[in-house]
Order: sequence, then structure tokens, then C-alpha cells
Amino acid sequence: MHQPQRAHPTQSHRTPPTADARQLALSGSGRVRCLAMSDIVTYEANGRIAVITLNRPEARNAVNGDVAEGLEAAIDRLEADDAVWVGIIQANTEGQSRPVFCAGADLKAINSGDAARLNTERGGFAGFVYRERRKPVIVAVDGLATAGGCEIVLAADLVVASTQSAFGLAEVKRNLIAGAGGLFRLPRAIGQAAAMEAILTGEPIPAERAFSLGLVSRLAAPGEALAEATKLAEQISQSAPMAVWESRQVVLAAAYEDDATLKKMTNDAMRKVMSSEDLKEGLTAFIEKRPPNWQGR
Repeated sequence: MHQPQRAHPTQSHRTPPTADARQLALSGSGRVRCLAMSDIVTYEANGRIAVITLNRPEARNAVNGDVAEGLEAAIDRLEADDAVWVGIIQANTEGQSRPVFCAGADLKAINSGDAARLNTERGGFAGFVYRERRKPVIVAVDGLATAGGCEIVLAADLVVASTQSAFGLAEVKRNLIAGAGGLFRLPRAIGQAAAMEAILTGEPIPAERAFSLGLVSRLAAPGEALAEATKLAEQISQSAPMAVWESRQVVLAAAYEDDATLKKMTNDAMRKVMSSEDLKEGLTAFIEKRPPNWQGR
């Protein structure tokens, strides 16, 4: 297996929360950083790619109200930023004895009566699992993604995982059900038989098996998931953004729409890209044998 070169994510600013919940800073490298709600979820844009980091390592990155609000704010920024075409979600696992991407819902928050804040009106659980968007999001997983953490993974478009990762829906072990999309998204991703076993036993699926079943797009060595996800995002960002976004919508709809609807969606998408400025640029760049300068319009 190809081992990508190690890439270290830039550390987020550790400033106390302010009245401006979306404080911006510009680093010397030209990277734009955004503290989404607080430093519990961070946003960093570098060129065409934005990295969103779940930043509660001391709580195994469990989702509380601040995480849900912060992740929704970060996705809002991704969608609104015309300069960014692809998003990556990762998690800070610093100091954890066994790396955990996300342990799901914060049970302490639920026990304290704060359960409603774990969902947002537009995004559902974690402000993300049902969030409509046009830009692709890759998850870079370097540890355990369980329960709601696995459902965050399933809501993304592409999954890059290190070999120390695992994916599980453990709710049945606690007399709960996976209520944030896992019960129908996992069968779509890995097939009914494998999903049924994972859901009814609550046992996690190791990364290598998740890769063989089709849940994981790329495997990486431990500590290399973000670097490999960045490589994938860079490859995507070399393509015409409008064509990527329109194609993504049809691929997602293929899981539940009939062929007639999908044919119409495909034709509509084709009309949009054929009438765009980027069509001429793509053809001209091909003829002139140079990289295209996409504008996303």
C-alpha cells in the first residue's frame, strides 16, 4: 500500500470564546482560519481545500451542543466560500490512549438535559448528518468512529481511514438505535448482510474490512489519514467545480431515485455545465494543452 508523505495539520488558535463567534485570522502562510462558534470546532482554508477539525480530544470528540453548532457553522462557511471547493473533516486525537475520531453523542450532555442541542434544525445530529450541501466533504478518520461518530462518517461523500480506524454502530448494546441515518446509510455503503451483522451485534468494522466492503475509499498508515485525504481533495479540486458538484448530486440520488428521475437530473446537470463559462475554458485549455483555470461559473 502506498504510504503518503506525513502532513501535520496546523494547530488551531487557542483564544477564549468572544462575542464574535466566527473570529477570523490570517496566518503568514496565507491560510485562513476560522474559529467556528469556539475552538471546539475549527476551520482552516488552504487554497481550494478547507479542513474542519473536531477538537474535543479529552471527551473523545463526543458531540455536544457546541460541537453541533460549530460543525454547522463550519459547513456554512465551506458552502459560502467561493474560493473553497472541497472540505475535509478530521478529529484531534492528541493525548488519547486509543485514538477516537468521534464517540458519538455526549452522554453527559444528554443526562444533563441538553439533548436537544445535539441536533440543529438544518443539519440534524452534529449539525451535519442531514445537512444539504453542494460541495463534497471527505472525512479523514484516524481512530474509532462509533455510534453518532460513524453516522457523521456515513453522511460524508468520501472516507479516508488509517489502518488503526474502525467503524461501528454500537447503539443496540445500550438499548438504543442509530437514529442519525446509520440504519439506512450503512446498508447502502456496505450491503445489507454486512450492515445487518454490524448493526445487530454492535461490533465495529476494522478499517481494512471497511475498505474491502466499499465504505472506505482510501487506506493510510496510522497518522496519515489527513495527508491522504488532502491528496484526494487536491485531485478533486483539479476538476471543474460545477461538474463535480452537479455529478455529486446525481450519484447521491442514485441510492433512492428511479432511472427516469435520474435521467432527468443528469440532463438538467448537463445543461447547467454546458451553459457555464467553465465549459469554454475547459475546451480551450485542452486544445492549448495547459491546465484549465476554473472559475466555478
